[in-house]
Amino acid sequence: MNYLIIPLVFFVLFIFYLISRSKRLSFTNPLFWVVAWWIAFYVILKNAILPPLPSSIIQMFMAIITIALFFYITADTQRLKEAIHPVIQFLVNRKFKLPLGLVIIIIPVLVAGKVYFGSQVKIVAPVFGRSIHPAPPTKINYQGKQLILNELENPYRHLETESPLDFQKHVEAGRKVYYNNCVFCHGDTLEGKGIFAHGLNPIPANFADVGTIAQLQESYVFWRVAKGAPDLPDESGPWSSAMPAWEKFLTEEEIWDVILFIYDFTGHNPRARVEHH
Repeated sequence: MNYLIIPLVFFVLFIFYLISRSKRLSFTNPLFWVVAWWIAFYVILKNAILPPLPSSIIQMFMAIITIALFFYITADTQRLKEAIHPVIQFLVNRKFKLPLGLVIIIIPVLVAGKVYFGSQVKIVAPVFGRSIHPAPPTKINYQGKQLILNELENPYRHLETESPLDFQKHVEAGRKVYYNNCVFCHGDTLEGKGIFAHGLNPIPANFADVGTIAQLQESYVFWRVAKGAPDLPDESGPWSSAMPAWEKFLTEEEIWDVILFIYDFTGHNPRARVEHH
């Protein structure tokens, strides 16, 4: 909160006090004070609080203040009569005929203008293209340890040729992980057609498509599963992925297992890791 709010409030109160004590500037009509207080509260909410309040919050507070001031005016019969007297005079006294006519014209014009300009939504192209497979970081922190992605390998991939039975155990474990956690978005057939899929933007990845995991190394898939949307770089904008950071819910072994299952189910092979010499 801005520290200027306290002196600003006291300044407003002081000004009101001077007005009320001055014989020349004494406004006894309650309507003046209601309008003055309403404006003062609006100025304080709009300018004296940091970070600035959202317009919806300001509107909510002003609605509450308006209701409170309305009850203040209507709670006393004499005060109500004094408040509405100038309004009635403005409406029925012939000397106010011209300003009344201007008000009758100006208010609808202002309302119509606000509605019109508020409805003019410009469709603007994104400032940058969205990269479906953004460049990964060189290293990540996973559950307290640092992993270098270009050196990371699935520790169970070698079992596919060396011990097929053990490999299938990991695939089966990955299947359970998938259908307990991932199926709701990526779907029963891994095509990105889960029950929540069409409520997301962008929709979940279609693993059966050769343009997804078949193009990626397993270390890349590990990064995307472990870190999810919160770790996506700017080039993955402007849409917000709903992918959670699964490192908060799954063990490292469970992530590697579900990666094995995804590749096995779709029949794709992970992209080979390039050896650097």
